[in-house]
Amino acid sequence: MLTFPNIDPVALSLGPLKVHWYGLMYIIGIAGAWVLARSRTKEPGFPWTTGQIEDLIFYCALGLMIGGRLGYILFYNFSAFANDPSLILRVWEGGMSFHGGMIGAFSGMWVFARQVNAKFSDVTDFIGPYVPLGLFTGRIGNFINGELWGKPTDVWWAMAFPNAGPELRHPTQLYEAILEGVVLFLILNWFRRTNPPRTAISGMFLLLYGLFRFAVEFLRLPDAHIGYLAFDWLTMGMSLSIPMILAGLWILINAYTKIKSRA
Repeated sequence: MLTFPNIDPVALSLGPLKVHWYGLMYIIGIAGAWVLARSRTKEPGFPWTTGQIEDLIFYCALGLMIGGRLGYILFYNFSAFANDPSLILRVWEGGMSFHGGMIGAFSGMWVFARQVNAKFSDVTDFIGPYVPLGLFTGRIGNFINGELWGKPTDVWWAMAFPNAGPELRHPTQLYEAILEGVVLFLILNWFRRTNPPRTAISGMFLLLYGLFRFAVEFLRLPDAHIGYLAFDWLTMGMSLSIPMILAGLWILINAYTKIKSRA
């Protein structure tokens, strides 16, 4: 077994101001995406300026934070919000929905596409390979918070989480950090260098994220106040990932079908 590091969720305290690792992880992920996205402006024929890329990252980050929090409230914790509306502001306690954040980020991309008169799919294809950076850091934030743990197991890397009792469990936050963060980042950045057709990168992102998330959900315990939606295994995360898988598959098939029809 491994020992949970039990890191203090508060990274820095300045009097009444407390900087939490969870929020800091999002900042690190967004900053990493900003650095890599800016570096693309040096490529010959790149259509947008450095300033425009900074606008894009800002719109996406704003949409991510608003959509992620709203998505968590609507999809996972609406009853608690109804009893205590201030919950929506307490982001340092954790509670961000990727699916809600994705909708918010898409909204930011749409605004940017309108601003620079670009195709929406060109914007999503561009930003897609950098999203895994935020996914990775966000899951590390979940791990530091000691939340979203997995089912009991006897694998050698299992660990006991502070708020989950003495049982050894799957560190599903780390599984997601590796799959949705590291593996997805490597695949998408390799894939974009193969000169794929328009929308293919976006489709690949939706398909792979949906598959990775769906798979890990089998090992991750659902939120206690929600439980399984059906069959004693279908979780909210799975149900939100299924449309992503289907949409990603359809987009990929459609992208390559158009290429064959033009050949």
